[in-house]
Order: sequence, then C-alpha cells, then structure tokens
Amino acid sequence: MKKTGREFNTARHRRQTQVRLIIGGGLVLVGVGGGLVWLIYGGSAAVTAVACLFVAFGLFGLLWLILSLLELWVREDDG
Repeated sequence: MKKTGREFNTARHRRQTQVRLIIGGGLVLVGVGGGLVWLIYGGSAAVTAVACLFVAFGLFGLLWLILSLLELWVREDDG
C-alpha cells in the first residue's frame, strides 16, 4: 500500500467534523424551523423566530469560545 505525503491527523479531522456538524445543524434549524414557523404563523413570526435562533447561536458561539480558550490555557499549563 502506498503512503501519501500527508498522514491522517485525527485532531484536524475532529475539528473539521465538529465545525461541519454545527454549521449543518444550524442551517437545518434555520431552514426547516423558520420555514415551518412561516407556514404555520406567517412571515413576521418567522423573522422573529430566525432572529431568536441567531441570538441562541451567538450565545452558543460565545460559550464555545470561552471553553476553547480555557482548553488552550490548560494545555499551556501541562506542557
């Protein structure tokens, strides 16, 4: 079996998969959720629902940023 010049990097793969899942989940939530709200309640309710989802994504992103910074801080202390 031939070896390529690049070895498989599990940390990079995990990071890429995590980002793709978060983006995909967010798009599904906004697309399907916003569409269902629009169908059931109308346009103005859909705009409000999508705005609330973006606020929730912002809070989730802030929490993710804080945890990522804490992880970097702990890794620096270890070695």
